[in-house]
Amino acid sequence: MSFVVGVDFGTLSGRAVVVRVGDGAEMGSAVHTYANGVVDRTLNDRPLPPDWALQVPSDYLEVLKNAVPAAVGNAGVDPRDVIGLATDFTACTVLPTLEDGTPLCDLEQFKDNPHAYVKLWKHHAAQPQADRITELAAKRGEPWLRRFGGMISSEWELAKALQVLEDDPQVWAATRYWVEAADWIVWRLSGVYVRNACTAGYKGQFVDGHYPSADYLGGLNPDFSDFAESKLDVPIGQLGQAAGTLTAEAAAWTGLHTGVVVAVGNVDAHVSAPPAQAVNPGQLMMIMGTSTCHVMSSDVLREVPGMCGVVEGGIVPGLWGYEAGQSGVGDIFGWFVENGVPDSYGGSTDEKHRRLSELAARQPVGGHGLMALDWHSGNRSPLVDHELSGVILGQTLATRAEDIYRALVEATAYGTRLIIETFRDAGVPVTELIVTGGLQKNPLIMQIYADVVRMPINVLDSDQGPALGSALHAAVAAGAYPDIRAAAAAMGRAIRDAWLPDDADADRYDALYAEYRTLVDHFGRHGNDVMRRLRKLRRQAWGREALA
Repeated sequence: MSFVVGVDFGTLSGRAVVVRVGDGAEMGSAVHTYANGVVDRTLNDRPLPPDWALQVPSDYLEVLKNAVPAAVGNAGVDPRDVIGLATDFTACTVLPTLEDGTPLCDLEQFKDNPHAYVKLWKHHAAQPQADRITELAAKRGEPWLRRFGGMISSEWELAKALQVLEDDPQVWAATRYWVEAADWIVWRLSGVYVRNACTAGYKGQFVDGHYPSADYLGGLNPDFSDFAESKLDVPIGQLGQAAGTLTAEAAAWTGLHTGVVVAVGNVDAHVSAPPAQAVNPGQLMMIMGTSTCHVMSSDVLREVPGMCGVVEGGIVPGLWGYEAGQSGVGDIFGWFVENGVPDSYGGSTDEKHRRLSELAARQPVGGHGLMALDWHSGNRSPLVDHELSGVILGQTLATRAEDIYRALVEATAYGTRLIIETFRDAGVPVTELIVTGGLQKNPLIMQIYADVVRMPINVLDSDQGPALGSALHAAVAAGAYPDIRAAAAAMGRAIRDAWLPDDADADRYDALYAEYRTLVDHFGRHGNDVMRRLRKLRRQAWGREALA
């Protein structure tokens, strides 16, 4: 009997799961929390400016050393029976390294330099660079821009790299490779550096076999012209391919053996589609956690405004893989509970979430009189603008915490409906909705989403979607299945129609959604740029006007 290991590197922790190759049964799992978490306030006691989000790469290695052996032990399997290991990561989470993959932050001279650390996916301080990237590409008529909905995000590789070059030329000069964390961890496991097709396509603008040209990059900054050829110059690996096998060092970390095949890296969202058997056109997969990523395969290629990209084979071979997303979802609920909910609702954060959900579920649709915009972390799709910010409209002295909580949940559901309508308006059908991630456990959230989008919701029959998806790709890389579709058929599983829309509530939500669309146009489409002006004033207050 053979087994594979999937390792999911999330925003705050890493999770490993051991899966039986024959049927996808989850045998055991373990979680390891990053010691340093998200570094967004201070670095080594020095304050960070607004919109920064860093991580420490050694935290990722501790996941390999702790979660993987613990998962194998909990599964009760013989490590010699493990044939493959695959990983997935948040994206775009990226770091500068030396020739041998050493992170610059591990060097003594850079240990206090924030640009030497991992820039997490929600690092939004490169928005000024992202704006210039989009403006120049549009001005030049760069054809690759259309694949990304006409906008380039501050979360992606180009903007974050350009920020390092312009903010800290010393770090840039020391950088040999600009590495996605998804590829860095595979490098550490196998000793082989290969860029995965998923992040290269969606986050690095690798389109039709090419990165943006040196001429274009030089137009952003003359010293940026050789970015692709000097810092991204490694082969592209396809999803489900083998990168290599475990090195002796990595085998010692994980408690496995050097014959274990290591798969090419992947993204946490995209890797979650196959275990839910979402491998056919029109099946929209929502990975709902701190943020939400929407991924879907299609047999049609269209230009969809504000999407995070469309990549051939980006999810499954032979189909166009579309990505959209919301930068803040669970993060927004967590922010409110931590900062705006009194202890009378519960002693712990989890107790407060449960109590708020119970109270909010008793309300009729529209009963709280509120409308919110879910832009507390900016808007990823379809506006691609991280200068935007959250709004709660309609509060009175009678407004209670559960009212605001429900309004925030509804706002994220409206955001998803806007994404679905944007796909459909562009000629890309959405026929099925499937959910995975931590938020699928909350009945209030799931029912509101079903009502707002007017679609039944299927759910992945597992609490570990990304890790399970990685395990499926490990099975393919190890040769147990010919392709990811075959692995999904044998090892994947979903609960169909887990949540059904209520027609009466859906009708009420149609009226509320119309008001949401009005606010989107007013604040997000330049009806009133007050949010952007406030961001500028904030940067001025922090002495960062030069980056505006």
